[in-house]
Amino acid sequence: MGMHKLSHRHGDVRDTVVDLLIYGASGLLFAVDIKCFTAPNQIAPGGVTGLSTVINFLSGAPIGLLNFLLNLPMFIWAFFEVGYKLVLRTVAANLITSLCIDQIGSRLPAYAGNPMLAALFGGLLEGISLSLVFMREATTGGTDLVARLLKRRFRHLSTGRLMLSIDLIIVLISAVVYKRIESILYALIYIFISTRVIDTILYGADIGHGKVMWIMTAHSEQVAQKIMDELDRGVTGLQARGMYSGIHSEMLMCAVSRTEVYRVKDLVHSVDPDAFIIVGDAGEISGEGFNHPTANDKTLPELVRAARRKKEAH
Repeated sequence: MGMHKLSHRHGDVRDTVVDLLIYGASGLLFAVDIKCFTAPNQIAPGGVTGLSTVINFLSGAPIGLLNFLLNLPMFIWAFFEVGYKLVLRTVAANLITSLCIDQIGSRLPAYAGNPMLAALFGGLLEGISLSLVFMREATTGGTDLVARLLKRRFRHLSTGRLMLSIDLIIVLISAVVYKRIESILYALIYIFISTRVIDTILYGADIGHGKVMWIMTAHSEQVAQKIMDELDRGVTGLQARGMYSGIHSEMLMCAVSRTEVYRVKDLVHSVDPDAFIIVGDAGEISGEGFNHPTANDKTLPELVRAARRKKEAH
């Protein structure tokens, strides 16, 4: 038991070190993005960082410091609504990023060339930077965290729409402050590039999204077994009937990450070259294999209640 606990502790320390190194790399990329491309070219690409850039333009206050201070109320709110481990990772990522923007970014040269190139390369860098953080199961605060928190209160609203709405509000504010319509256009290009880069890098690593595949085959048992054995994905068999042929058969349904789509196709066609496959988008997938268990992650009120129960038990 003691060796198991020691091994578990070493694993936690190793994960924490890796997290911090990844946050550092992400922060460096974000600092280059903000200090070299977006801020000098009056591009405020939404979110808290975009708002910080606008306030910096008006007051000269450090962007990194503003970014952290504006996120602070959301961090406090998140402790009561979201698991504390996610919040702690997010605070660490945001703090490191903010320090990089102010301490390292201030030493970087500003790009004063074509604003279109600034928007393109800025979006590219932000996409890479955020992807690194997302893959460590954290966020950098800002729009993503606000959307998560609002989603808990307004479950009928789409997370993506919430994030886009917040970003658009900041972009519109920046256009008023900078007094030029081009700021909106460049910001939209930046957001589009960043989103596409994140989607490409994660490419199915995002544990809450993926694809749904429907497979029509005369060899459903063999196909299902192959998918379960080689991909470790669950498969559901559904009774179906071809309306033209009137033939009853079994249709397979399988939820996979985007990186696994072509692997499933290859597996299916290796068993049945004539199989009929439909691939659809899954806006959200939750459950084993997609969402990591969060039973050991608790909000602040839950921690307080657990401590009280433990105290009362003694």
